[in-house]
Amino acid sequence: MLKDVTRVVVKVGTGVLTDTRKQPDLAQMGQLVDQIAELRRLGREVVMVSSGAVGAGMGILGHQKRPAELAELQACAAVGQSRLMATYEKLFAAHKLVAAQILLTHDDLEHHDRHLNARNTLVTLLRRGIVPIINENDVVSVTELKFGDNDKLSALVASLLPADLVVILTTVEGLIQDFGKSSARTLSSVQEIDATLESLAGGTDSATAVGGMISKIQAAKIVIRSGIPLVIASGRKKRALIRAVTGEDEGTFFIPRPTRLRGRKRWIAFFHHPRGTLYVDQGARKALRENGKSLLPPGIARLEGAFAAGEVVRICDLDGTEFARGIAGFSSVEIAGHTLKRVEVVHRDNLVIL
Repeated sequence: MLKDVTRVVVKVGTGVLTDTRKQPDLAQMGQLVDQIAELRRLGREVVMVSSGAVGAGMGILGHQKRPAELAELQACAAVGQSRLMATYEKLFAAHKLVAAQILLTHDDLEHHDRHLNARNTLVTLLRRGIVPIINENDVVSVTELKFGDNDKLSALVASLLPADLVVILTTVEGLIQDFGKSSARTLSSVQEIDATLESLAGGTDSATAVGGMISKIQAAKIVIRSGIPLVIASGRKKRALIRAVTGEDEGTFFIPRPTRLRGRKRWIAFFHHPRGTLYVDQGARKALRENGKSLLPPGIARLEGAFAAGEVVRICDLDGTEFARGIAGFSSVEIAGHTLKRVEVVHRDNLVIL
């Protein structure tokens, strides 16, 4: 699956980039940049999604653990981001490579025109041989700073481009079964993400990071549904990134779906905060999932939320399990009024099975 990989998204976590003093670990950052430079020489395009700004700012501002107050978090991000980029610029310059900073918010990727503009910018930078370094714009991104994480951002960037591979570098070897027990082992590959697999994941107790393995599994769901493989591996292990990209047995490999979603379908499925939910009966669920049909009014049992025509909604079965997302052709008021007849509430061209 990896023999034709040319475009790679590499996500690096705070725990990989900072030392025990919560300062940027220059030796560690150097060995990661060395690997990225080697990939560039091998003809791969590389996009970095780099955490570490808040962690670096914490050290400068004297915080021992991640601040709970939003303003303090944003201050840490503002101070730390410039220091992080200055370090990257120096390290890449030693390889005669140019790094570019890109700071994104969720709105940048949700709004369709800005979504396409972000993609065009990234593609242009890669075509020019530049290494884009992406982070969430934590200084202004209020909601995403509190609830978001760069694992998800890396998945969205990969889906945006699209990439051929995502590598998430973290502080562990991969997804570990029986963690903390004598029988512990790293899973070499994952075919399907189900409840059993998700139960292996935990959060994080790091003083500087958010997310943990749970957020990486959620990111993997987006990536493999887009038709892109993903590897979770140790960023502290020498040459782990090179080994992962060149197809050696490294970390945990998540096998993608056999068909890649088209760009518009990826945008509908992953780049929105759904405004409401449509609950459909078993017949409608089968028609959508198995027969590729549009969603018609008789199949809708109930709805939640207030949304306008043209907004993205979740589509769930009667048990509450989300299995699709789509763009509503009518508002929640119109649908709830039970006056719609022989119309497509969500057209199949605007619907994605998850």
